[in-house]
Amino acid sequence: MAGERFLPSLRSRSCGTTAGQATPLGMTELETSKPRRQLGLFDATMIVMGGIVGAGIFANPSEVAHRVHTPFLILGVWVVGGLIAMCGAFIWAELATRLPAAEGGQYVYLREAYHPALAFMYGWGLLLITQTGGMAAVAVIFASYFRALTGANWNNGAIVAIALLTLTGVNCFGARVGSNVQNALMLLKIGAIAALVIIGFAFGQPVAAGLRSASLLGQPASFGLLKSIGAAMVPIAFAYGGWQTATFVAGEMRDARRDLSRGLVIGVGGVVVLYLAVNLACLRVLGPGRLDATTTPASDLMRIALGERGAQWIALAITISTLGFLSQSMLTAPRVYYAMARDGLFFNSVGKVFGRWGAPVVAIVLQGLAAIVIACSGTYGEILNFEVTVDFIFFGMTAAALFILRRRNIGLARNIYRAPGHPFTTALFVLSCAGIVVSAVIASPRNSAIALCIMLAALPVYYLWIRFRRTHS
Repeated sequence: MAGERFLPSLRSRSCGTTAGQATPLGMTELETSKPRRQLGLFDATMIVMGGIVGAGIFANPSEVAHRVHTPFLILGVWVVGGLIAMCGAFIWAELATRLPAAEGGQYVYLREAYHPALAFMYGWGLLLITQTGGMAAVAVIFASYFRALTGANWNNGAIVAIALLTLTGVNCFGARVGSNVQNALMLLKIGAIAALVIIGFAFGQPVAAGLRSASLLGQPASFGLLKSIGAAMVPIAFAYGGWQTATFVAGEMRDARRDLSRGLVIGVGGVVVLYLAVNLACLRVLGPGRLDATTTPASDLMRIALGERGAQWIALAITISTLGFLSQSMLTAPRVYYAMARDGLFFNSVGKVFGRWGAPVVAIVLQGLAAIVIACSGTYGEILNFEVTVDFIFFGMTAAALFILRRRNIGLARNIYRAPGHPFTTALFVLSCAGIVVSAVIASPRNSAIALCIMLAALPVYYLWIRFRRTHS
């Protein structure tokens, strides 16, 4: 096939070009220049946490309580979700040390372990479904809270466009500037979540049926209970997802082998602690019954503790949190499109870096404009529902790639990080991903089917694209 004949030039991109070699696919020196390495361990940790913590933790405790109704089960599924996320962090940490200079992170792991077509499918899904759709939905949440806080008489579309264009402009000045903004917003998010927990325990009155029943299942074991637990894992999986986006900027880490692997483990561990603390505070103040009945648990907790002033404060926290998620997404996702362009799987212009900051400006602008279009189209809600299905298919495949890379002895080094408990923890993570995908399909078969069709449509596009590039190179 044309695709198979094209593979050698695709794979050569991962190693870059050297003196005397022809530039792949006729790309210019500007197009093959590299971004600057300027991020460290603190940046990596903040990017990991920023990719996970969005607006979901302020609402998802009630989503979980809708599905499982006792304190034991509510906390239990959050603990299980945290353990799965930590297994994922261990796996991605080893992948990051095996391929430390991989621009595009997870995209490159899939390409090296399987085939460029699968990596292209991942980038395709990132742009059309997971990353851009998630950004669009979060941007609309930001707009609604911004209007409520400021009283601005603007429509949501204008606020979304201004916010995304501002973050696009910031990140065009390079990873250092974009990371500084992201770090500041992430620290504010951590402070807001910590304040929510402290206020909940210090000022909120515990309900009579709160945590005292936490040792009881509250309902007999049955198929219905297992189905409820599976359904509860879907919003939890969404809430814990996002650590993988830190690998997108591996090519701009000063020491990705050390800092990215450590940042993944520290960042995911920190988020697990924050999430469990929020759920404990919500159960203490609201109890399982009221947590099940509300859709705004964080606002209800703050209103009980501090009155309407508390509700305003949590609205500010949600606004900051959504803006921080958008900042992190604008920093990380464009690096995948940049890596695709360098592999000849996207327009050459997307693979350019500009100025002394070494930023992939065209890729960043592409991501910003795509998010604005989807956010203003009114289709963001549907696209967001697709995210878990597609994301966890690729999570499972990326985790399974560790078996392949180990067998091929790719990336061997004396100081390589090795995932604890492999192959058992890796197999557990892969099986958990499969279970979450099945639960998402059962919960929303129509949306899942559409998402899978969009994802599979990448394959004919891939082969048409490389055939076109071969005939016009």
